[in-house]
Amino acid sequence: MKKPELLAPAGSFEKAKTAFLYGADAVYCGTGSLSLRSRAEVNDDDLSRTIEYAHSIGKKVYAAINIYAWDEYYEEIKKQAQMLNEIKVDGIIASDGGVIDILKEYAPDIDIHISTQANTVSYHSANFWYKNGAKRVILGREMNKEQIREIMQNKADGLEVEIFIHGAICFGYSGRCFLSDFLASRSANLGDCAQSCRWEYNVYVEEHNKPGNLMPVEHDEKGTYIFSSKDLCLINELPEIIEMGIDSLKIEGRLKTEYYLASVVNAYRNAIDDCMEHPEKYDASKYMKELEKTKTRGLTTFYFNDRNNKDFQEYDGKQYNPDYEFGGKVLDTVQGKSIIEIRNKLKVGDTMEILIPGNIEPYVFKIEELWDTDTDELVDCVNPGKAGQSIKMKIPITCEAGWILRRKK
Repeated sequence: MKKPELLAPAGSFEKAKTAFLYGADAVYCGTGSLSLRSRAEVNDDDLSRTIEYAHSIGKKVYAAINIYAWDEYYEEIKKQAQMLNEIKVDGIIASDGGVIDILKEYAPDIDIHISTQANTVSYHSANFWYKNGAKRVILGREMNKEQIREIMQNKADGLEVEIFIHGAICFGYSGRCFLSDFLASRSANLGDCAQSCRWEYNVYVEEHNKPGNLMPVEHDEKGTYIFSSKDLCLINELPEIIEMGIDSLKIEGRLKTEYYLASVVNAYRNAIDDCMEHPEKYDASKYMKELEKTKTRGLTTFYFNDRNNKDFQEYDGKQYNPDYEFGGKVLDTVQGKSIIEIRNKLKVGDTMEILIPGNIEPYVFKIEELWDTDTDELVDCVNPGKAGQSIKMKIPITCEAGWILRRKK
């Protein structure tokens, strides 16, 4: 079996470093206002630094220009394409035919990856893109495994295939949704989705034989989350996915935290390696245990196993994990004390878990002492205030810079 690439999101240079540290083979980034996560903008300098860093450790970076562009966007697209060609990004993700034509002319040395937004759901469509210069297609998330296998068996030999294996699912077909633009004047297809499908809605029906008399349909006192979907999770399906020969397995979430990235990437890294080494003994339960500590919504296999599956709506809205949260990130260790950039309140006696790259089992310990970073005086607790605030603590094992700490609530 061929080992697939593990592809992680990177909403910043620091997030890219976290993804690589915890086992990602490649990351994908936005490009200013030209990708579908304009709030996760990576400026040109950060993108250049990310590419330079990735190449220095044998990893890859893909950049997204996957909006559906109005004509007024094309001058910026040309400049962005030229810049990406110069800094040698490993691939450009696009969906608009006009944008793809620009990439061929202004970024001729860079591989073109067809975004999931292009709705590639057949080998006929996949082969069309290959004939028109694509190196890779990212399939629509609404496909089941039989349809994916059909593409793998009939695609052009030189064409790579990428699928999503974890993360948020859009209400729209392959993410092409107009709901946000309609309700909030923020276009999802131009990278500014307001996530209207995650809002709570109140539904009313007209009372029988009484025109104009509307009665509320209530799920609970909050209303009903009629559009919000669960998050995709295909950790159990990895052996079948790998057996198909999929080239790249993608995690969604450029707006997610470094904690989320470390947890999810580490789980899938260990799972893929385990599956490749002992496919007949693969047991996803220990990886699912880790993923369950980070989920914000329920998890679903969506349509992968069953086109008739209806268990993918999150009618209760967001379900933040009640037991664990982002504790902090190791910055350095000096004279036996680790300097931690804190992300939530920490106090003496807290139970912490260290996410160790390459190990699926976190290291668990309790905080016995805390020291103020500036004065080196003992303190009982610390609350996050300004960005980059840090604290010192003793950790029973030797930690490396970039390791993530999880706090048990």
